[in-house]
Amino acid sequence: MIGKLTGTLLEKNPPEVLLDCHGVGYEVNVPMSTFYNLPAVGERVSLLTQFIVREDAQLLYGFATPTERHAFRELIKISGVGPRTALSILSGMGVGDLAQAITLQEAGRLVKVPGIGKKTAERLLLELKGKLGADMGAHAQVTSDAQVDILQALLALGYNDKEAAAALKALPPDVGVSEGIKLALKALAK
Repeated sequence: MIGKLTGTLLEKNPPEVLLDCHGVGYEVNVPMSTFYNLPAVGERVSLLTQFIVREDAQLLYGFATPTERHAFRELIKISGVGPRTALSILSGMGVGDLAQAITLQEAGRLVKVPGIGKKTAERLLLELKGKLGADMGAHAQVTSDAQVDILQALLALGYNDKEAAAALKALPPDVGVSEGIKLALKALAK
């Protein structure tokens, strides 16, 4: 029903913001990733939205990017994951991190988000596989077990998703794990 709001930012009280759109004030819940990128109070802002009607409330959720909104929509389709939990997941980890955790099937990264237990994390990994994947984030398409190991090694060494993805793309497709890590580190050192 309401897909986008553009107006003046009146209040910022995490996770809620108040947006004035031509005299009508909308209370919008946003993930922290969007909240941190909002302009100062009094500035103009645009948010993509998801309107949710429940028996006892009508709620509006806002997002800075289409990928955040898409991830939110996919999350709330899962049994046991409501809008509040989906917002918590997107606040606890970026869309790229979420997509990577799903692609690599890493339940441990999801369990770190407050409110997500082991069973919920496993359900998320199962139901989102193929819906939210590497294409949602900034990292490379992982095609083999060796590439998964190389990517995890680079992330463990402190490189971010973009750096690790760039190094992974430059590697030959049939490279072994130890040789791949060496080549990736050489590429990243330049």
